[in-house]
Amino acid sequence: MPKRTPLYDKHNQLGAKLIDFGGWEMPVLYTGISAEHKAVRNKCGLFDVSHMGEVRVGGPAAARFLNGILTNDVERLSEGEGQYTIFCNEQGGIIDDLFLFRIDDDEFLLVVNAARREVDIERLRGCLDGFEGKEDVVLKDISDDTGMLAIQGPKAVDFIDAVITSRGCCCLSRAVSSLKRNQIGAFQFGGESVWISRTGYTGEDGFEVLAPVQVLSQLWERLLEVGGEYGLVPVGLGARDTLRLEACLSLYGHELDEETTPIEAGLKPFVALGKERFNGREVMLRQLEEGVKKKLVAFRVTEKSAPPRQGYPLVDADGADRIGVVTSGTFSPTFTEGLGLAYVEPAYARPGTKVFIEIRGKLVSAQTVKRPFYKRTG
Repeated sequence: MPKRTPLYDKHNQLGAKLIDFGGWEMPVLYTGISAEHKAVRNKCGLFDVSHMGEVRVGGPAAARFLNGILTNDVERLSEGEGQYTIFCNEQGGIIDDLFLFRIDDDEFLLVVNAARREVDIERLRGCLDGFEGKEDVVLKDISDDTGMLAIQGPKAVDFIDAVITSRGCCCLSRAVSSLKRNQIGAFQFGGESVWISRTGYTGEDGFEVLAPVQVLSQLWERLLEVGGEYGLVPVGLGARDTLRLEACLSLYGHELDEETTPIEAGLKPFVALGKERFNGREVMLRQLEEGVKKKLVAFRVTEKSAPPRQGYPLVDADGADRIGVVTSGTFSPTFTEGLGLAYVEPAYARPGTKVFIEIRGKLVSAQTVKRPFYKRTG
């Protein structure tokens, strides 16, 4: 039986269509994917993402431990700052992509993908077992006690302080709206401490709230009550996917897996190769020197057709040789055209390259383009 978030009843009351998503019964839409997508782009949307996993890693050796297994440089973070980073195996394959926050000098909070939570915990503990100084690291999975909401869109900043009225801590004694991109702070709601970061997965400005499950329903209702005047609507996973795809944000199980390295996935900016070691470093250095066998590209469909979907093959401009495969595809509500991401042979990765996608037995013309499709202004 699929798991349910603490807001399952709220979703039913709002008439959401629920689906099995990675073992969780989650809302895919409320009124419609296109309408919810446009609400986030133009005003604001509220997402229940309580299926995500949360892990706390603390202790005198916590930073050294994390820096030895994650691709980004933990030491760059001051208290109250976060970074996107990648957890790889020793062959450079991506175990998971995640967000890491430094919430105290020796205390870190990791937000991991729902479908990878158990795998991540097992691999993290395995890495810790072989770590010199493991007695100075404490690793705790807090996912079952923690819910997560995302408030995304240009209007989010206009009302968030009316919902969370306390002043923040974690070096940030100010309002939520004063957080800068990728910063995090501890605030109060319903008599409980909540962590709020200025992050998201839509390509828009916004906030993500990590809260104890006992106040999650109250927080959901309060956000909809206050945010309603600013156009806030509940948004399902369907629009979350079209939004992240327009922003060319990778999704585990589509663009990322244990057979793919960050270099192949176009995530080199989040790999601190200057560090002495981290999982998969030697493999990635070799790929940068010798080249890769595949590259992630963005593409637009250039003729009318059904939307591209994961698994559809790409062929060259002559329509003869298979050169890649679609990892994510959709019909874009913003651009009203088919677009997506795909892995192709390096020779076809340059933006402007003409390709064909096999869609329902027909070869449909497309063109590779520079990422991302959508980038917010301001």
